[in-house]
Amino acid sequence: MIVLGFDIGGTKSAVILAEEINGEILFHDRVEIKTTVNWESVIDELIDIGKKMLNQINVHYDNFKIGISCGGPLDSDKGVIISPPNLPGWENVPIADYIYKRLGVRPKLQNDADACALAEWKYGIGRGYKNIIFLTFGTGLGAGLILNGQLYKGANNMAGEVGHIRLKDEGPLGYGKRGSFEGFCSGGGIAQIAKKKAYDLDKNGLKASFLKDNIENITAKDVAEAAEMDSKDALDVFKISGKYFGRGLAILIDILNPELIIVGSIYVRSGKFLNDTMYRELEREALKFSRSIVQIVPAQLGEQIGDYGAVVAALS
Repeated sequence: MIVLGFDIGGTKSAVILAEEINGEILFHDRVEIKTTVNWESVIDELIDIGKKMLNQINVHYDNFKIGISCGGPLDSDKGVIISPPNLPGWENVPIADYIYKRLGVRPKLQNDADACALAEWKYGIGRGYKNIIFLTFGTGLGAGLILNGQLYKGANNMAGEVGHIRLKDEGPLGYGKRGSFEGFCSGGGIAQIAKKKAYDLDKNGLKASFLKDNIENITAKDVAEAAEMDSKDALDVFKISGKYFGRGLAILIDILNPELIIVGSIYVRSGKFLNDTMYRELEREALKFSRSIVQIVPAQLGEQIGDYGAVVAALS
C-alpha cells in the first residue's frame, strides 16, 4: 500500500512518500518545508508536493492512504488540529477535510507522540513490549502511551500531554506554563536555560561558549555543538535539563510502570549529556521496584521517527 505522510512540526514540516511491504516500511521520497503561522499556505504547499510525488510513480488517486502526524491538542476523530502550543496560528484547523477536498482521499490524523509510539512499537525498538512510553523531546515534549498492548488516547484524545506537568514553581516556559516538563525538556526549553546561563556569564564579563551572535538567538543546537567540544557551560545547561528530565520520568514511571521509555529527537543526538543527572534524579525520585524493570533508550528509528510516525498514522 502506497502512503502519503504529512509530518507537521513546530519549525518544519515534511511530505513523505512510502510503501508498506510485508510488514516493513519502504521510503521513496521526502521533501521538507518551513512551518509558518499561515496554516493554509503550509498545507497547500505540502499537498502540491505530495501530488507531484504521486504523479511521478503513476499512483491513481483512489489507491493510496494519507496519514498526518502533528502535535496536540487535536481531535483525531474529526481530523481537526485544535491549538498546539508550538504551532501559533494553527487553531481549529480542519486539516483532514482540507486535504480530502484537494486529494480525494480521507486522511487519518494522529498526535505526533502517539504516531511515533506506534512506529517504534511496530517497526522499532519497542517490538515485543506491552507497556511503552514514547517521548518526543523535540520542539516540544509530548508522550505516546502503549499500555497493555494498546495505544492509550484517553477520554478525549488528550492522554500523554506530559509537557504540561509543572516540575518547579518557576523555570523556563513551555506549554504555556513556567517550570513545566516541556519548559525544561525540549529544544525551546534548553535554549531558555542556555540564554539565562549566557546572561549570567555576561554579567561577569564572560562569553558563553555557545554564543554565536545575540544571546536571544541561542538554540539548543548551539548548546549541543558546544557540549560536543566539552565546554563546561554547555554541559551545565544539559545537566539542568537532565535533572528535570529525570524528575519528570520518575512521575511517569511511578504512575504507569512501563517496561520501556523511548525518547526521540534531542535525546537521540544528545542523551549522553543528559544521562548523568537524569539517572541520579531517577534514583532519588522513582519507586525502586518500578525503576528496576524500566529501560530508557533513544528512538531506534532515529531521525526518521517523524517520517515513520506520519506513515503509521495512515496505517493504524
